[in-house]
Amino acid sequence: MGTPFYVSPEQMYQDRAEYARKGIAKGRPIVAIDNAEGIVIMAENRSAGLRKIAEIYDCIAFSAVGKFDEYENLRKHGVRAADLRGFSFSREDVVAANLANDYSTLLGTIFTREMKPYEVEILVCEVNPERNSYFQILYDGTITDRRHYASVGGDSDEIHKVLQERWKEGMSLAEAVQLARDALTRSNNGSGTLDEECLEVAVLDSRRDGRKFRRLVRDEVRGLLGA
Repeated sequence: MGTPFYVSPEQMYQDRAEYARKGIAKGRPIVAIDNAEGIVIMAENRSAGLRKIAEIYDCIAFSAVGKFDEYENLRKHGVRAADLRGFSFSREDVVAANLANDYSTLLGTIFTREMKPYEVEILVCEVNPERNSYFQILYDGTITDRRHYASVGGDSDEIHKVLQERWKEGMSLAEAVQLARDALTRSNNGSGTLDEECLEVAVLDSRRDGRKFRRLVRDEVRGLLGA
């Protein structure tokens, strides 16, 4: 009987992390930014049918970079988890922090126990009168709580630098949209100049009653970029 092939746990996890990062690196980045009206979320997306930004619950949005089938499964998981919590308790009990913890546990379990990790990086945003929330969850379940703005995918260091230099308290929706577009353009994984034809944009509008999520149509995006 031959000796079984052995790989140390450290090497196995390193290989899985490298595999996941390579898959995520193929995707286009996503940016979310605080503004006076709530949160704007923008992604480079040239597909007419596939969505990278979606609504999870009344005040919560989901966006992701990576393999579409995998982050679509995660989106559906989040919708079911939010609906169950809201039905079992109350709608006010559905908060982004709980969903982010659920995603962290799920992705961490997949990363350590499954043969192949998910090639995804997700962002959960929540608009709140006190403080907007941004939770970035990596392929291995690592979760980071951001303030005022966040991004996933692409050259995160370059995107963060642009946001840190130009973001300001109380900026208008138009200013936030323009900043998001400029940040995506600066990413080395972007495709250069971006216009409304290749951008997917949604907002969590704090001024609306009930459901806050709304997609912006191309004419609205064009107007905001030209404002």
